[in-house]
Amino acid sequence: MNNQQKIVSLFPSESNIPEEFRIPEPVEQKEFLVDGQIHHWDGPVQDVFSPVCLAGDSGVEKKRIGSYPLLTEKEAMEALDAAGRAYDSGRGHWPTLAVEDRIRHMEKFAYRMKEKRGEVVRLIMWEIGKNLQDACNEFDRTLDYILGTIEALKDLDRAGSRFDITQGVAAQIRRAPLGVVLCMGPFNYPLNETFTTLIPALIMGNTVIFKPPKLGVLLHRPLLEAFQGAFPPGVVNTVYGRGARVVTPLMESGRIDVLAFIGTSRVGDSLKKQHPRPHRLRCVLGLEAKNPAIVLPDAKLDVAVRECLLGALSFNGQRCTALKLLFVHESIVEKFLDMLCREVEKLEPGLPWQSGVGITPLPEENKTGYLQELINDAQQAGAVIRNESGGLINQTFIFPAVLYPVTPQMRVFKEEQFGPVIPVVPYKSIEEPLGYVTDSDYGQQISIFGTDPDSIAELIDPLVNQVCRVNINSQCQRGPDTFPFTGRKNSAEGTLSMSDALRVFSIRTLVAGKLNDLNKEIMSTITRERKSRFLSTNFLL
Repeated sequence: MNNQQKIVSLFPSESNIPEEFRIPEPVEQKEFLVDGQIHHWDGPVQDVFSPVCLAGDSGVEKKRIGSYPLLTEKEAMEALDAAGRAYDSGRGHWPTLAVEDRIRHMEKFAYRMKEKRGEVVRLIMWEIGKNLQDACNEFDRTLDYILGTIEALKDLDRAGSRFDITQGVAAQIRRAPLGVVLCMGPFNYPLNETFTTLIPALIMGNTVIFKPPKLGVLLHRPLLEAFQGAFPPGVVNTVYGRGARVVTPLMESGRIDVLAFIGTSRVGDSLKKQHPRPHRLRCVLGLEAKNPAIVLPDAKLDVAVRECLLGALSFNGQRCTALKLLFVHESIVEKFLDMLCREVEKLEPGLPWQSGVGITPLPEENKTGYLQELINDAQQAGAVIRNESGGLINQTFIFPAVLYPVTPQMRVFKEEQFGPVIPVVPYKSIEEPLGYVTDSDYGQQISIFGTDPDSIAELIDPLVNQVCRVNINSQCQRGPDTFPFTGRKNSAEGTLSMSDALRVFSIRTLVAGKLNDLNKEIMSTITRERKSRFLSTNFLL
């Protein structure tokens, strides 16, 4: 069966889905967590439809898999009040708790979360179309991130357990929480990227309100009881619904101390402007990107093709770190295209739970229509789809399209496609891709493919001043999670990694005093008798 036949017959009847992967009954979520209590919602709900369509008597239609609450300003403000009480201007139980005790709460949550693996993985597949292996990896990577964050906090705490003595002043410098954090994650990594802000924010002593992304809501439902059982009342609170109803009043209240948002710069800018006290608000933003690759004339084409394929099409290209524009030197571009198109055509179209599937349906509303617009625009301006199955559509599914030659006049040259469209730009002078990077509104990452150390070195020095990660003969990516993850220009604000995130959700605070006899006695007594959880020489192993 060729790709066209596979795509035409992509969506099965429900009876043909393996029982272990079915959702027998829609997940009608009526619960939300505020102030340590799981509340029941009897108001309006938002229906959730899967990108997976099913064949039935009336044709092929998206499967309805459940619903979630459409809360109002009232519930949002109750969540804010609960988070505010739990923080209590820094005097609450959670922000004043010893680091080792906060770690115990986090370990308890990780243990309870692990028990929900199967349920969460199944919902990731159905809600956003991520294949089984990637859904499992997202869950497991998130657990590893929690455990790695705990170890990073132990390192940070050990470093702060000593006294600095300078110019007759003794000080202990540690990190303190910032207050109430609003966490909003993205649909493409609805669990992992939400938790890469939520977990460090919590473990540093902040209280949190988190709103799941518009797509990827139900998969958080199995974790509500884990949050409730692992953390004190008001430390973790959830809100659901439309941003204008629940997020706008939170921001306009001026009581959000940290905004942790992963999404578009347009939405991020709008949220920041809603806050009436901008100098009080700290922002941790992961925004869009248009990461390019530069394939030099001496590149090993097998390596370049393999990494560009992974970089452009992992999870259907729906990653901010995806390679979204490939600059290939004109002397090798035809050979590169032939090899790339052969590899793209080998990708298996299918449904998330099917073994070996490489491309799956897209969750965003009318995403295939938008990608078709980009393809049509490029074709009208002279580009050609170079792979045989490129651009074939069935409902929510589109097969990857390799477009060539792409020029600056085309929309796909500038717009972040966030999907399986691969624009290839031929270049003669290296100044062409360098000029693109300089003029771009984004500055997250770039990939360079080549073999000559001198040529690569000449590119590294200017590029590190334009982007925040230069990948050599490798795709763009976030990991490992111990590496800093950030961007310039419109791509990010703040830096995330296991250790950086702990810093971004806290502030350096110190206790200091002149080193006289009185202060020596006071500090010695406090530390020796463990009278303070901050001023302490204890450290964690």
